[in-house]
Amino acid sequence: MMDLSRLLRPRSIAVFGGKFAEAVIAQCDKIGFKGELWPVNPNRSEFLGHPCFASAADLPGPPDAAFIGVNRHQTIGVIEQLAAMGAGGATAFASGFKETGEEGENLQNAFIEAAGDMPVIGPNCYGLINYLDGALLWPDIHGGRRVDRGVAILAQSSNIAINMSMNRRGLPIAYLATIGNQAVVGIPAMIEAFLDDPRVTAIGLHLEGLSDPHDLIPVMQKAHAAGVPVIAIKSGRSEGGARLTFSHTASLSGSDAVMDAFFERLGIARIDTLSSFLETLMLLHVGGPLASNNIVCMGCSGGEAALASDIGERWGVNFQPFGKKVTERIRKTVSDLVTVSNPFDYHMFDWGNEERLSATFTAVMDSGYDLSLLVHDFPRQECGDDEDWRKAISALEVAAAKTGARTAVIATLPENMPERVALDLVAKGIAPLSGIDDAMAAIRVAVRFGEPRSVPNFKLFSGGEDGRVLNEWDSKKLLRSYGVSVPEGQLCASVEEAVQAGQSLGYPLVIKAVGATLVHKTELNAVRLNIVDEASVRAAATDLAGLGEAILVERMTENAICELIIGVNCDPVIGMYVLIGFGGILTEIIADSCIILMPANGEEILKAILSLKMAPLLTGHRGKPKADLGAIVDAVDAVQNFAIEHQGKLCELDINPLIVTENGAVAVDALIRLENEDDR
Repeated sequence: MMDLSRLLRPRSIAVFGGKFAEAVIAQCDKIGFKGELWPVNPNRSEFLGHPCFASAADLPGPPDAAFIGVNRHQTIGVIEQLAAMGAGGATAFASGFKETGEEGENLQNAFIEAAGDMPVIGPNCYGLINYLDGALLWPDIHGGRRVDRGVAILAQSSNIAINMSMNRRGLPIAYLATIGNQAVVGIPAMIEAFLDDPRVTAIGLHLEGLSDPHDLIPVMQKAHAAGVPVIAIKSGRSEGGARLTFSHTASLSGSDAVMDAFFERLGIARIDTLSSFLETLMLLHVGGPLASNNIVCMGCSGGEAALASDIGERWGVNFQPFGKKVTERIRKTVSDLVTVSNPFDYHMFDWGNEERLSATFTAVMDSGYDLSLLVHDFPRQECGDDEDWRKAISALEVAAAKTGARTAVIATLPENMPERVALDLVAKGIAPLSGIDDAMAAIRVAVRFGEPRSVPNFKLFSGGEDGRVLNEWDSKKLLRSYGVSVPEGQLCASVEEAVQAGQSLGYPLVIKAVGATLVHKTELNAVRLNIVDEASVRAAATDLAGLGEAILVERMTENAICELIIGVNCDPVIGMYVLIGFGGILTEIIADSCIILMPANGEEILKAILSLKMAPLLTGHRGKPKADLGAIVDAVDAVQNFAIEHQGKLCELDINPLIVTENGAVAVDALIRLENEDDR
């Protein structure tokens, strides 16, 4: 990774260009940058009182950081000059590079060559803001303020970065950065640079794409070791991801599901909306991860208590009931008309009475919960004095001081948490949360970060670009050599051979037409099941002859508990992955599957299997037989071993169905698409 310390925390900033460069000077002056500002413009004598230099060669020395606000062609020359003089780094504002086509891609290659070992953020981005030290490489407005500590936000969209900086939730932002085309400096390098600053409490990523997933692995190991949570919101959810869709696996999984699995393995929490993204960062900033999912909620309204309970249940928040002693302790502080429960509606009897509220809050919060919530919406200022609302906050502060309990205040609607209140709460170590749904989502994420876990040291495996489809018989033979159980069978060239095979194998049988072009045989009526005598073999073989390359006769696997699918496909960013799900002819309709990245150990494979919605069928649902889970795990492990050994060549693999019984798991149909060395 490049050293970004001078770029992120500069003592001198050179600014190249005209209007946008002048905007950077104005923003640096406004935020109170204490270092040197060196505008570079041959046509101007000064920018806002700062003397201009004609070129980089005229600067007093190598700048720690530079904002390059000239056109795309001139940008490359400026980068060359800065790199040659030993500058600490730069941000490149111009667009028109790789995102525009072949000519732009050539320019971006020249951009990379010009940078050499010097870190450059961009091109096609606004740059970065350091709110900790008041250093700004940003040519536009922003809504942040100076802070002593806070979260780092990295966005691929400059407009979204601006929007997040304008939030009125009181979230302290330490760094705000955009990254554009990631020509030189990528997302992993930026995360590592944030991790090197102990003032950063959490990191939030807004991603549109990921160009260097391998480099994220050691960086996330570093984040985990440092105890700095990383969350991400990624746009671009789609069903894409497979170059050619021959198999059920490809139709079930897309790039978004694969990215979810990748983030899960890295310990990055994926967030769905910008509002919950900000609320999660707030909760993590104020108190860090939660030790467990043991939450108490208080409010002066039964409606708010019911809403918190309903939404909390949807997000998996545990409102554990009070014990008998705690209930009695709380009851002594409230009216006899109040019902003591969690969530707790303390009613309006003591509204405006700070002393009485403090006693109630203390009784509730002194109960060992990991987070104490107060649902509390402030009125609009034009509605009158909010003194009674502020008294409730003061009572909460007193209770928090007495009990040492971790505390948050939730406004049911975001607009009912005024920024002035949020800023005051953050300063006092109380998390202000805006919007009850987003607050519960944030709690769930904070609990996940509190669970013991580590980021494994793993690698990503590439798949093949394209290849030939092996017929079912050849696919099964390959898989059997890696330990996958397949039915006993025989490939036959004629009807008479099929009859003889049936006699030697024994009944009942399955008879299929086999060929590389017969991918979905059920749809082509190329399968005959439960063949129980010689006449039926002859009839079925006669009917299927000519549909494919040959006839496959196999012993029928009986006493199925369920049918699963095991697949391998290749994501264009992450590489090969394994899919496990409930299979059969209704695979796409049921759509009950999950993705794991390779290599996965037996425990991870079993956990994935049991996470499926229909997993109870495997564990003896309503007295039914239990499936051989060990055989399923072994089959998945064999498939991943085959995939890893054929990395770079395997395009697609599909076992559907894997018939699971009490004493085994048998791949009764399989498809492999594989590159030959001759195909390369």
